Amino acid sequence: MRQMAIYGKGGIGKSTVSANLAAYFAESGLRTWYIGCDPKSDGSMTLLHGRKIPTFLEQMKVGDEEVVFQGFKGINCVETGGPLAGVGCAGRGIIVAVQKLGRDHFREEDDVLIYDVPGDVVCGGFAAPLREKYANEVYIVTSGEYLALYAANNIARGLANLGVALGGIICNSREVENERAAVAEFARRIGSQLIGFVPRSAVVRDCENRGMTVIEGAPNDSQADAYRHLGRSILENRAMAVPTPMEPEDIRVLLRETR
Repeated sequence: MRQMAIYGKGGIGKSTVSANLAAYFAESGLRTWYIGCDPKSDGSMTLLHGRKIPTFLEQMKVGDEEVVFQGFKGINCVETGGPLAGVGCAGRGIIVAVQKLGRDHFREEDDVLIYDVPGDVVCGGFAAPLREKYANEVYIVTSGEYLALYAANNIARGLANLGVALGGIICNSREVENERAAVAEFARRIGSQLIGFVPRSAVVRDCENRGMTVIEGAPNDSQADAYRHLGRSILENRAMAVPTPMEPEDIRVLLRETR
């Protein structure tokens, strides 16, 4: 089973990318898992027609064993959950969930598993899928903006510290000038690759307002094809390498050079 973790700073569109990738994999006939690791537990909603499912921790607390919910084309959806904001470790739910899911639910016949992980640093519980060896390849979502690249670089630093391979950088476009070139150069300088470029499109918001991914809500739109192209690139990807993060001040230099 391909087990991948998608990282990226808050608000970068990581859950949108992750859910559309899951939808593409399922559309292709692959048995797919989507594990939402954000304490807000909202990442899976577009795979479930807008439904917010109870979290793994909530179900465990009341003794309910139903922790896996079927989404678009049979995708197995789980939201790990976490403590109240400002209380405890946000990664606690991830640690507990990945251990129990790995023991009781994941099967050899499953094809793809996606961890949708929040945060701009790979620390504490957010590193659980990697530390526990439940994810063996990582993709980072960013844009061509400085703070997004700064966060991506921090994540790359965390991966380097853990000795974990990076599969590539996904650019979720904010329509920044020369964005593709800037993100591709950033990827090259940290020893990785630009694995995909997702254009900015109003179709994404329209589909999310209907509780759907673009793959489901607008399957014939060019935006759906952009997610399919990204998904194919990831499935065919074998170029994994432990990244070498940049010095933060060099990111500004890079952006000036590629402007």
